[in-house]
Amino acid sequence: MVNKLKRGNVLLIDDNKSVLSALKMLIEPHYAHVKSITSPKTIPSLLETESFDVVLLDMNFSAGINSGNEGLYWLKRILEMSNECSVIMITAYGDVDLAVRAVKEGATDFVLKPWDNHKLLTTIHAAYQLSSSRKEVTELKTGRQHLLSEINRSQKSMIGQSSAFNAVLAVVQKVAKTDANVLITGENGTGKELVAQELHRLSARKNEILVSVDMGAIPDTLFESELFGHVKGAFTDAHTDKPGKFETANKGTLFLDEIGNLPLAMQSKLLAAVQTRQITRIGSNKSVEVDIRLICATNSHLEQMVAEDAFREDLLYRINTIHIEVPPLRERMSDILPLAEFFLKKYTDKYAKPHLVLSDEALEKLKNYSWPGNIRELQHCIEKATILCEKAIITPDDFYFKSQSTATQNHFSGSLEEMEKAVISKTLAHHEGNLSAAAKQLGVTRQTLYNKMKKFDL
Repeated sequence: MVNKLKRGNVLLIDDNKSVLSALKMLIEPHYAHVKSITSPKTIPSLLETESFDVVLLDMNFSAGINSGNEGLYWLKRILEMSNECSVIMITAYGDVDLAVRAVKEGATDFVLKPWDNHKLLTTIHAAYQLSSSRKEVTELKTGRQHLLSEINRSQKSMIGQSSAFNAVLAVVQKVAKTDANVLITGENGTGKELVAQELHRLSARKNEILVSVDMGAIPDTLFESELFGHVKGAFTDAHTDKPGKFETANKGTLFLDEIGNLPLAMQSKLLAAVQTRQITRIGSNKSVEVDIRLICATNSHLEQMVAEDAFREDLLYRINTIHIEVPPLRERMSDILPLAEFFLKKYTDKYAKPHLVLSDEALEKLKNYSWPGNIRELQHCIEKATILCEKAIITPDDFYFKSQSTATQNHFSGSLEEMEKAVISKTLAHHEGNLSAAAKQLGVTRQTLYNKMKKFDL
């Protein structure tokens, strides 16, 4: 019933010293600290220096006045100064209406003089538990805000100065302030996820969570559970209730990367969720409202997929309120050097090579390469050079770019993995990034093709 580990601080306020002595004698064996005062006028200064979990407050202090207004006044002051503590009102007159009024105005409970010791301890314990729960909620909220702040602070920056980059940034800054659905398109490695992060960072939801979902990495059979969640017992491995990504992103932003990988059967369910902002967990009949900002991204040609009946046209219209096309690196060549310097700083810090720099000749080589793998390829290139360079300066010889013709030679002299990568790359280029068409030609599923692309960084 009571806290036997003697945790918690209790404050007793009553103008009757005999009452205070009796209360203190009863309560002290069960709580870590019990303090008593006879005048409520010292409450403000006391609460500035000490923290209490439970306050027992008398309702009347002036002789001959039994209205309870003094108690109600100090109840309000206590809750203003410490909204996590629980206040129990004490009255000697059995005025139930007054006690009810006190509870309506924020008191946790009330007790009548003379009190029953067992009931009083039970009431105090319940109030202490409530106060503890309030503090836990406050700590969780504070921790969550700190975590979100750290996540937002640690997100990668968008780097660039080209006109193509600035055009994208201008649209991002304009659209971020709204809740409009955004579709981000572009080749692999162009930084579509960074655009999504920037949209979230500049939005009114920036203090809430950004949930990213790689649609290409989810097996077809798990899409519904991952997006909408499930209840315990919904299927064989559903041992507990589990919220989906929509619920996790509530009040924040949901980013669905590689939306083109969503199976046709799931597209209608996603459409319904996006339209109604309601989801239903697998195994449940209860709808859950969700408040999200939806951002999608893909390197697929969704219009072509619509023509091939591989993507729902109504879903495309729904997710495509605003369309942002991220240009490939070869169309923003003036951004190569700032990006290279940014990645060099990142990896010299990571690998403890603070004095390593790029030579002018190395920078020139970077500028003259077409970067088929876009920013991701440049990032990996700088990281590799940083690791392997044994000098103080990175020279052109520290960069190795495969000839683009190597991938298309009939007589391939590389390894089996290199040959597989070359065939996949050539097929994707032939079908202009359409995963469905490329997978069909290669004789594999879209999921297998996507996994291979991830493996080979295509």
